[in-house]
Amino acid sequence: MACTSSLQPRLLSSFVGDSLLHPANPLRPLLGRNPGTFHASLQLSRTFCNLADLLFNRRKQDDLLNNKRKRLRPGKVSPCLHVPDHISRPPYVNSSHSPGIASGPEVHNERGIECMQASGKLAAQVLEYAGTLVKPGTKTDEIDKAVHQMIIDNGAYPSPLGYGGFPKSVCTSVNECICHGIPDSRELEDGDIINIDVTVYLNGYHGDTSATFLCGDVDEEAKNLVQVTRECLYRAISICAPGVEFNQIGKTIHDHADKFQFGVVRQFVGHGVGKVFHADPVILHFRNRERGRMLLGQTFTIGIEHM
Repeated sequence: MACTSSLQPRLLSSFVGDSLLHPANPLRPLLGRNPGTFHASLQLSRTFCNLADLLFNRRKQDDLLNNKRKRLRPGKVSPCLHVPDHISRPPYVNSSHSPGIASGPEVHNERGIECMQASGKLAAQVLEYAGTLVKPGTKTDEIDKAVHQMIIDNGAYPSPLGYGGFPKSVCTSVNECICHGIPDSRELEDGDIINIDVTVYLNGYHGDTSATFLCGDVDEEAKNLVQVTRECLYRAISICAPGVEFNQIGKTIHDHADKFQFGVVRQFVGHGVGKVFHADPVILHFRNRERGRMLLGQTFTIGIEHM
């Protein structure tokens, strides 16, 4: 089963040129790959945004944004929000160890499937509510506070909070911020696109989903990017079934993106999710020859990034 939202697809990047994102080993810069095993260290969103800045600075900013948009600048980050003591916390909270991608697939029993359905449903409801807040003048910090309150009101823990030091309860990635953006004091502007990435920890299981929302009057290029990404997601979901090779996900996404001359960001991946926030399988969204087949009772994310 692929954990996704019934809303819009996951879009974690904006207008980063494909030719700038093809290192010899596409996972090594961010995931540190060993043969047969994937390990991940959290890269906070300031690092991701700085990566985007580095890539954008190799070309003329005016050309990239067509003289319509200011460069994204980080705002002020407010203190972490409080979670009541009675709410169960994931093991990584207040841990000195950096969490990573757990080795080995997690296959859920009947209870596990029920718990995943509950956590996924709550995450989707929170995401839908967060999307209603997207409008010019709204601060991403305000979205974080609203998401945080809704999650704890439902007896769940906001999974990003405290994950490897992440200081917020949701990820908000605006425009050229590739992913995992930290909510701050910046107000959304007319024409922005924003990905909101919600994960909740409920009854010992993580429900993970995200979507990209349009803020105000968005130009046709950005609308097309979001639409094609949505189509790629749904096409990828449609092929998921026990016994299907995971690399068919990347092929399906890449083939459809090629029709519209979009590239696929290779640095960020989907992942198994369940009792562990990030686990095997690692889902690549571009053509690849990685081995492995889907198992009945698995849950994983498909996180598509186009540009």
